[in-house]
Amino acid sequence: MNFWGWFVSGFFVLGLGAVGWQALQPAPAQTAQGHSMVPPDTSGIPQGAPIANVIIPAEFSPQAQMGQRAFEAKCASCHGENAAGQNGVAPPLVHKIYEPNHHSDAAFLNAAQNGVQSHHWNFGNMPPVEGLTQGDVKMIAGYVRELQRANGIN
Repeated sequence: MNFWGWFVSGFFVLGLGAVGWQALQPAPAQTAQGHSMVPPDTSGIPQGAPIANVIIPAEFSPQAQMGQRAFEAKCASCHGENAAGQNGVAPPLVHKIYEPNHHSDAAFLNAAQNGVQSHHWNFGNMPPVEGLTQGDVKMIAGYVRELQRANGIN
């Protein structure tokens, strides 16, 4: 075999070795969307009970007040009073998972308009929410962000 034959053969052997080594590595814990976060354990919380202990700000901005009314009308039946979640139903939005650098306000809009596949919690997929405008969701996001800030989530 000439030089190029050995070179190509060596290249393939190294490639097969790399593929084999990669196949033997443990897979990272992932959820449906490829996130590596393990769903929080809610097994010690009674079904339907709030998941988060939410501190309410002394005063909401006018935008957040409008968002609170929209949230109570369209979101609280699942996400609970003051976005504290309900075990077995829907997650709390006042949780580090939903901090602005991980779930932007646009993520809230997308979830409300299109629904979202479950990827951080084991409550199942969220369906789209009927009857909310983009402005409504913007106000709801403002309300949730003010609750988050009051609870140390920035």
